[in-house]
Amino acid sequence: MSEVLPLTVKFPTRSRRGILLGLSLPQLVLVSSTLALLLVAVLTVGLMGAVALAPVWITTAVLVGVRREGRSLIDWAPLVARYAHRRRTDQTMWRARPVSRPQVQGLLHLPGTTASLRVATAASGASAIHDPHRQTLTAVARVSSRAFALLDPATQNANVSAWGRALAGIARTGHIATVQVLERTVPDSGDSLARHWTEHGNPQAPVAGHIYSALVDSAGPAAAPHEAYLAIALDLKAAKRLIGQAGGGLHGAFTVMGQTTASVAQAARGAGLTVTGWLGSREIAAVLRTAYDPAATARLQQWSSTGRAEADPAAAGPVAQVEETDRVITDSARHATYWIENWPRTETSSGFLHSIMFSTGVRRSFSLIYAPQGIESALRDVQRRKSAIISDASERRRRGQVESEADNVEYADVKTREKQLISGHADVALTGLLTVSADTDQALDAACAQLETAAASAQVDLRRLLFQQTDAFTACALPLARNTL
Repeated sequence: MSEVLPLTVKFPTRSRRGILLGLSLPQLVLVSSTLALLLVAVLTVGLMGAVALAPVWITTAVLVGVRREGRSLIDWAPLVARYAHRRRTDQTMWRARPVSRPQVQGLLHLPGTTASLRVATAASGASAIHDPHRQTLTAVARVSSRAFALLDPATQNANVSAWGRALAGIARTGHIATVQVLERTVPDSGDSLARHWTEHGNPQAPVAGHIYSALVDSAGPAAAPHEAYLAIALDLKAAKRLIGQAGGGLHGAFTVMGQTTASVAQAARGAGLTVTGWLGSREIAAVLRTAYDPAATARLQQWSSTGRAEADPAAAGPVAQVEETDRVITDSARHATYWIENWPRTETSSGFLHSIMFSTGVRRSFSLIYAPQGIESALRDVQRRKSAIISDASERRRRGQVESEADNVEYADVKTREKQLISGHADVALTGLLTVSADTDQALDAACAQLETAAASAQVDLRRLLFQQTDAFTACALPLARNTL
């Protein structure tokens, strides 16, 4: 019998090409403006005009040529400007305030761009997060699975292939805006373990009862369980026809969402995932609340009659939130969010994230955000990238420059993607985000250093996001299926 080998995965090279001549939009605007100004000065004054404008073109050269954290200084300008504006207008600090105006049913009272989100509940009892501005309805499911690393290679291969088919099916529906897979570690109060011991254990048993009671008291609060959630955002505009056929409004949207979640749950089972339940309004609020305030997990579990954390939707947001350059501070924790800039560039096993996901002593949230792309727009993007690669290669040959192997690799990746699209495969844009949480700044810095080391061993390049930590934390740590940074 032949041995079954684990599947390997290979990610395409991330393109670093700009809009024109390798320049990004801010670089192109600055260089074009400077060249236009120099041309006017030379035509009106002569060469002395160019000399007089030396500070201008020298400054432009510095802003375009000097790079920090992989970006030129001019590329940092929009981020820094928005952050400076938020600081000047006191938008980097958010505090919950009691309001006297009438309360909106289900409003989550979240800070920043999520302030309008609310939990809507259908007559059937199903709940979802409604975003009236982006016109999305997001359902959140709690999922579980067997330990992937302990499965035999054949089962691992089957699960990986089935998850790819599930994503393809979701992307081809045309009315799913975003899919988010969130896996996080949370502090555990030990309440669930204590309840189970109280209901099923026998503390009065000789010797064993005392030993088990002591073990539950000591080990329960020290545990750091893993939680996994699957968030599906329904695009209400794209699904307008289906919603109209189902009765229109939120009622029709919930009908379409119910059909979608049923098919997603079935596809997830084929990938070795078990959807243990779609969250209700109080459970959704608890997930959001414990992301902002991990210390609240114990209280929310103890107050709940089911043993699972529940919270009032009106109390889902933080009491206070402070945004800093490289971190965000919420009620009982500090958070730093990383963007996965590069995935492994060589073929690797499908479990390459194991060292990141199971770093001991680190609280973190890891999100994979899939944004389905239309076939026509994906093919247009492929043609645009092919044209850019070919034209750049022609320009280098004309100048007698050496052929770039990076361009050859990128061109091969683009051709592979084009063949897959022509064959009928769906296309998704993948974004990976990692949020590290700790109680103090010192503990956060230590945890970040530990995860950066783990990421290096997993062949993953992390980039700590600066001047946008609030939006990054929202996208990564909250199951809202949002894909904007």
